Parts: sequence; structure tokens; C-alpha cells
Amino acid sequence: QVQLVESGGGLVQAGGSLRLSCAASGRTFSTYAMGWFRQAPGKEREFVAACDWSGPITYYADSVKGRFTISRDNARNTWYLQMNSLKPEDAAVYYCAANSKNARLYDSRAYDYWGQGTQVTVSS
Repeated sequence: QVQLVESGGGLVQAGGSLRLSCAASGRTFSTYAMGWFRQAPGKEREFVAACDWSGPITYYADSVKGRFTISRDNARNTWYLQMNSLKPEDAAVYYCAANSKNARLYDSRAYDYWGQGTQVTVSS
């Protein structure tokens, strides 16, 4: 059974940092692109960041560019989202996801597997 499990969310003050992790099990994801999305109350799920199967090629939403860093450890079947300089508007449930085709990384519909989400709250 394939599972993606996020962790690392929580409450942080504006300007603070959090590191989200996504641990995958049930299969190897070394050939999958992976991404992070977020959804705030009353809003649609939006793209945050993604990287290709090997890791070096990364993509970011304009709203997080320069503040967030995506990375992966294929040996551990785990990927990460380092979030710095957090703002109240970053508050949302964050989801990790895996994309077998390594294509359309900005599009949530292109992802095959999803985690259950982890809450990030940023106080002003």
C-alpha cells in the first residue's frame, strides 16, 4: 500500500521557519517528480514547489520563491520543504504529492499519489 506521510507542520510566528517532511512507503519514488501544494480555508489547492525525479531541477510559485526550498533524499524515499521567512498568508494545509510522468508539475491533477496534509499556522 502506497503512503505519503507529511510531518513538521505547526504554529510559528511570522518570520519564522518550518521544515516539512514527506515520507513515502509502499514503493520507490526515485523516478517520480514530487511536489508540495497547499490549501487555505475557502481557497483552492495551489502549487507551492516541485522538483524532478533527480532533484536538481526545481520549480516554485512566485509567492514562495526565495523563501522556500524543496529537496529530496531518494535513498530515504523522503522529500522536504524548508520554509523560511514565513508570512501569515503562508498558513494552510500543506500536501506532498508524487508525479510519475515528471510533467505538468504545476498541475495538481497530474499527481498520482497524495499525502494527508499537515497544518501550518503562522501568527502575525
